Amino acid sequence: MPYLNGNIYVITTIAVIGGALFGFDIASMSAIVGTQQYKCFFNQGGVDSDGKCAGPTSSTQGGISASMPGGSFLGALSSGIITDTFGRRRAIQIGAVIWCIGSVITCASFSIGQLVVGRFINGISVGICSAQVPVYVAELAQPSKRGTVVGAQQWAITWGILIMFYISYGSSFLSGSAAWRLPWGLQMIPAIFLFVALFYLPESPRWLARKGRWDECHSTLALVHAKGNLHDPFVQTELAEIRAMCDFEEHNKDASYLDLFKPGMINRTHIGIFTQVWSQLTGMNVMMLYITYVFGMAGLSGNANLVASSIQYVINVVMTIFALLFIDRWGRRTPLLIGSTLMMTFMFANAGIMKIYGKPAPPGGVDSVAEESWDLSGSQAAAKAVIACTYLFVASYAPTWGPVSWIYPPELFPLHLRGKAVAVTTSSNWIFNFALSYFVPPAFENIKWKVYLLFGVFCAAMTVHVYFFFPETAGKTLEDVDGMFVRGEKAWETRVQYRDIRLVERGEADKGGDIRRPQTLAQGVLGAPVSEDEHDGSVAGEAERPGGDEGMAITDLGTIRSAGV
Repeated sequence: MPYLNGNIYVITTIAVIGGALFGFDIASMSAIVGTQQYKCFFNQGGVDSDGKCAGPTSSTQGGISASMPGGSFLGALSSGIITDTFGRRRAIQIGAVIWCIGSVITCASFSIGQLVVGRFINGISVGICSAQVPVYVAELAQPSKRGTVVGAQQWAITWGILIMFYISYGSSFLSGSAAWRLPWGLQMIPAIFLFVALFYLPESPRWLARKGRWDECHSTLALVHAKGNLHDPFVQTELAEIRAMCDFEEHNKDASYLDLFKPGMINRTHIGIFTQVWSQLTGMNVMMLYITYVFGMAGLSGNANLVASSIQYVINVVMTIFALLFIDRWGRRTPLLIGSTLMMTFMFANAGIMKIYGKPAPPGGVDSVAEESWDLSGSQAAAKAVIACTYLFVASYAPTWGPVSWIYPPELFPLHLRGKAVAVTTSSNWIFNFALSYFVPPAFENIKWKVYLLFGVFCAAMTVHVYFFFPETAGKTLEDVDGMFVRGEKAWETRVQYRDIRLVERGEADKGGDIRRPQTLAQGVLGAPVSEDEHDGSVAGEAERPGGDEGMAITDLGTIRSAGV
């Protein structure tokens, strides 16, 4: 058995490379789509008087871009079955292998059809990893660190975007098809590293528990949370809560996707799905993928356009750091509400500026790019304002909806449904990503500045939706979140409980407070019938549980959990 690293930050750093793969795709397409090497190789629109190739038509380019999220939808939806069967870690490794296959096909493309197939296969990989990396690290992390480590998925995406953008930018100085073959070939290297490194990371303890592998579950919890100390109080607490949850869910071990839409679960499913849907409808990925079109309309072209585009990628990386540092203190609701409000403001500002100071571009678009259908070159101040609002939009998204959209869905669901649930919620992300990738180029061509107006309206709608329906999950164990939904707490009345959970993790919970032991949690939260002796805290039937000493009742932990946690 190989050495397993138990440092949650090392585990996260390796696992979120799966998220970086998505970033590689966004940046490479964004940087490559405007180059003459790409346009001439896949040209469908002839050559203008300056000898410049028009490249693929708007609808074809939309199809090329959309092929990746199309594959991601399939990958995310299938990842629930893969992860429940083979484990969280193996699912990510399968995704890494698929990524390499797609990259080979994309790098070797000699036709648009081959390029679409390669990107579709890449998308399957991204779908699997984007769904299961958050589940994997969420199930390993302590509650007080869960937001940080799951949010690292978004930071990895931003780094992937930044690194691949500059690789693609550097490759743009190469002649011929090497300008785009090189970056699409190099993107295999991180996936190979991810595949190998995962052999040295532990499996999710909650997945191990569902498979009845209690000794491994216990040792993994101890490895990650207590440096291998099997008797650490918090490890014992987590083990008991996981056992209580598994016992309660025993009759649901054959849970299906349909269970997500039954009365007791449909509210959580709707919240998880809309977290991902709204994340797409902010317009952020459109900004990332087609930013060269936006800056082209603002009067930038050639290398100036690419360099200006890269600045937003730097902003994305830097601003995401704040979420990693503070997201578990901020919670989930507050960043979502603030982020959507700010993004709405900047979207409406861009729409207004373009409407007032711009004009329709000449036939064929600015610089013969049909998607650059609105011309702001007549007003330098307006062009600079659009660029500034675009940067501010990115700065608003990066510490809010960016990381929270990955953190939030895995926290919403009980163990027996978590893998399938996150597969469904993430697949909703990709189906909207697919639709936007396909329709935005024609939208820029046809409705012009009103594209910004449309996304501004979406941002306004999501602000209202979040306030009334999205409860706070920060500072709670995954099992406690389940109890919050069972009790039917109103979303706007839920609060961050970071300080409480930190006390519990350190074994410093207020001994004079209202204390809950794991067996009480099972009874009061899960609704499971539990027989308890009030004098010694023992639970009837514990002796028959599998797992030896790990299965015994945890009776000596008077400070397991304060009632507020």
